This record gives sequence, C-alpha cells and structure tokens, in this order.
Amino acid sequence: MIINPNAGKPATPAMLINVQGLITAYYTKQPDPDVAAQRVAFGTSGHRGSALVATFNEWHILAISQAICQYRKEKNLTGPLFLGMDTHALSVPALASALEVLAANGVVVMLSQGDEFTPTPAISHAIITYNRNRTVGLADGIVITPSHNPPHDGGFKYNPPHGGPAESAVTSWIEATANTYLTHKLRGVQRVSYDTALSANTTHRYDYREAYVSDLGQILDMELIAKTHLGVNPLGGAGVHYWGAIAERYHLNVTVVNDTVDPTFSFMPVDWDGQIRMDPSSPYAMQHVIAMQDRFDLCLACDTDYDRHGIITRSGGLMPPNHYLSVIVAYLFQHRPVWKPDLAIGKTVVTTQLIERIAAKLGRRLYDVPVGFKWFVDGLHDGSLGFGGEESAGATFARKDGSLWTTDKDGMVPALLAAEIMTRMQRDPADIYQELASEYGAPLYARTEAPVTADQRRILANLSTQAITHRDLAGELIQSVLTKAPGNDAPIGGVKVIAANGWFAARPSGTEAIYKIYAESFLGADHLKQIQDQAQTIVSEALTHASASP
Repeated sequence: MIINPNAGKPATPAMLINVQGLITAYYTKQPDPDVAAQRVAFGTSGHRGSALVATFNEWHILAISQAICQYRKEKNLTGPLFLGMDTHALSVPALASALEVLAANGVVVMLSQGDEFTPTPAISHAIITYNRNRTVGLADGIVITPSHNPPHDGGFKYNPPHGGPAESAVTSWIEATANTYLTHKLRGVQRVSYDTALSANTTHRYDYREAYVSDLGQILDMELIAKTHLGVNPLGGAGVHYWGAIAERYHLNVTVVNDTVDPTFSFMPVDWDGQIRMDPSSPYAMQHVIAMQDRFDLCLACDTDYDRHGIITRSGGLMPPNHYLSVIVAYLFQHRPVWKPDLAIGKTVVTTQLIERIAAKLGRRLYDVPVGFKWFVDGLHDGSLGFGGEESAGATFARKDGSLWTTDKDGMVPALLAAEIMTRMQRDPADIYQELASEYGAPLYARTEAPVTADQRRILANLSTQAITHRDLAGELIQSVLTKAPGNDAPIGGVKVIAANGWFAARPSGTEAIYKIYAESFLGADHLKQIQDQAQTIVSEALTHASASP
C-alpha cells in the first residue's frame, strides 16, 4: 500500500466535509436503481455509502426501513425496535427518515433518552436484555453508523432478535425488498412526518447508557480497573458521554482528553490513505492518542460506533489488534474460573494463528469462521463461545459467570479489560504479549491489496481447493488449502493457504476492484515478504487458469 504523505498529520481545512452540503445531498439526490453502485447493498456490516455520490440518500433509508418493517411482519416480530445512531453527519437525517417509516408502520421504537448517541454494543445489549426469557414479542434493532468510515459516509445496520449482525439470508432479503421499493419509486413505502413520528404513541425513550453502564460489573472486575489511571480519547464517537458515566459509577480514575463531537472530525489525524478515518487500530489515525501514552497507565480509544477498540501502553505504544486479541484470549481463559471447560475460542480465518497456538495449549476448542462477526452470533447466544474476535480490532466475550453479554462487537469492554489485565498481572498488555510471543512464537502480520477485474473477483470468491497447484509456500510444504472455514464449514469467500510457520488468505473486496491478501509469518520479515510475493503469484495463476477453463 502506498502511504499518503499527509498520513498521521492534522487534517487541513480543505479535507473537511461541508456538512450542510452533505445533508442537502441526502435529501435532494435520488439513487438510480439501474446503476448497480446506487442500489441498496448490504455488505458484512450493513448498507454504507455517501449522499454525495447517491449511495446513501433518503430513498435508500426509506426503502430499507420499509423492508425491515415487512420482514418484521413476516417473522411476527412484535416487540420494540431499538434504534440508535452514531456521530456521523448523515446519521441524523437517516434516523429521522427511519423513524418516519417505522412509526407509519406501527412499530414500537425505543429512541435514546435525551437524544444521546448510541454505541453499537449498547443496542445489542438492549436487545438481549429485553429478549431474555422471552419466546414471543421479541425485540430487534437498527444501528445507524458506517463504523470508522470517513465523515462523508453513512451506514445502516439491522440486528435481529439475537442482538448481533443479521445473517446473510436476512440481509439479502432486506436488500432485495428495498431495491424493489427503489425500482418502483418508493411505491408501497409508508411514512408520516417526523413530528408525527416523534409524538406517536409507539415512540418511546430508553436510557441506553444507564442500562449498559450499570451492567458492566457483570463482565469486568471494576475494582481492579479502578487502580489504573486511564486516558481516554473518544474520537468523537457515539460513546463520548459513556466514559464519564462509567468513571462516576465505578469510581474509576479516567481522564477524557477530548469530548468534542464534530461531524467533520477535524481533530483526527489523517489515515494512511489521506482520508479522515476514526480507526483506533491505525497508527496514523491514532497519532494524537499515541502522543499521550506516557501521561497515563493506559490510553484507550474506540471507533465511531464503539464496536472496535484501541489500546496504547507505555511500553509498546499502540498494540496491533492481533497482539491484544491474543492477550485477551490468554488472560480470559485463565482468569474466569466459573467459565465452563468446554467454552470455545472464536476467531476469523484471517486473524492471527497465535490464538490457535494459545487455544491448543489451554486445551480449548477453536472455532475458526469466515470474515464477519455474524458468524459468532449463534455460539455466543447458545453459550458455546466464551470469546469472538477478528483482526480488525472487533471482539466481545462472555460475562464473568459465562453468560451472554453481547452478540455484536463491543469496543468499550475489551478496552476496559486492558486495565483489569494490567492490575491483576502487574504488567501492561504489551509486556504480556511479548511473553506470549516468546512462548508460542512471534508472528509478523500484514494486509495488502492487489488489483483484479470484476470477473476475477467473482472467480476468486468461488475458487476450489484444486485451483491451488503449488506444493510449497515460502520454502515450506503447504499443509492445507481452505476455501471453507474449519469451524463451521462456511465458504470464506476466497482461499487460505497454510504452511507450518506461515499462511496467507486472499479475499476479493465486495465493492472495489481489488483483492486483499492477509499474510502471517512466524519466521521473520523476510519470510513474510516471501509469503506475500508468492501469494500474489499463486492467486494470479489460479485466476488465469480458472478464467481459461471452459
């Protein structure tokens, strides 16, 4: 990847969005359903886009909201719908549009008390709490967020009654139904005015912050956390007002260094590609947080909807997600004494193999699944998974008693866990990672991109294991080639090639003319580079062969 010369530097005025212009485009630009890019498209985390290019506009939200209402009727979901939004500029009009449709359809909606921003994990927590011990009248939810995407983007996610990201079958149905509404120029979409929706007897208020914060003692040891001095930068996200409430309730020593909410996110350093992006795992976007690492025992941050974490230690700076996830797994499965011995460890196939080695040493079952947090939902919900994590700094885990916390990613809980770990273990998470690397091997991990055509993207997503004809990877015998995840036998949407001390996985992007190469080596930088180079060769040859086949 080519690093932009502005990466890590403060954003310039020219980089900032025109908020008024963006919101005007939301209401005035109408998507053309005959243009593929302008149709509703649910990826791994809902529908995302920008009003400026007609990919996230009022028509999209009206159509998706009506499709969700139709889905609820078909599934007899008669409980409340928990509705929340993050701090992106497009989240405000999108919430209004959604509420207008939901109220017109008679859906009971739970809006945030005091119009507070609502983190993704608080929505999941609310759904799970409401549905506990219920079999009928189940609740579901909508989170309006494009996660850590740039300020000009909007996003819209649906969480069914299990509280986590909707399964592919659900999102495909909602997507198809919404696009039918777009094709017919919203015919059949029911809608009332915003004022009417706000005053409807189906619209209620819910204190997401109180419900979430008051329950944190069930998943974390808050007395241990209180012994650390935490510096928190909310990154202007949906949990900006949660940190103070957490500190007050549990008597924590927390310093919130910046509580600014600004939809331009002008306070963010520029990310690797020159975009403003609220990514707590990016060393470029996190420059201002890294700079304060010596002032606190730990520094913490989360992305805009608070489903990803960032951990900064004095000894190691910003921890790569794979490093901290490994520390979480090693710690939790040795310091949660009432967790069942058969509680499994969940990871995605592109997350570090170090977790596999730790799981084997601990005698814990590994549940290895495709990319996407939705694959952890069932295991978290039925109590067979104690932890689910992915390489992009998303994770959640069970309560101290082993019961369900959330089925969606939670940024705040893993962030706060770092302080619990530090107090109990008497060293920071970066030091603990170094111990793990000494015992199990020190992997180097990287993700790169390569160009492909639309046809090649389709071929790569559906490759067979027979398409990989190489017998070795960077000097080692290839042990296995996977196109399905070992944990659940679901297609990984690409291929993973594994040797004794390294592996790579290649997956096409769902929206861009690129494929992503994830690679890891336990033998050092030169070996990692060999894996990356050979990965491109192996994939290119497989695509060429598949393209030439009748």
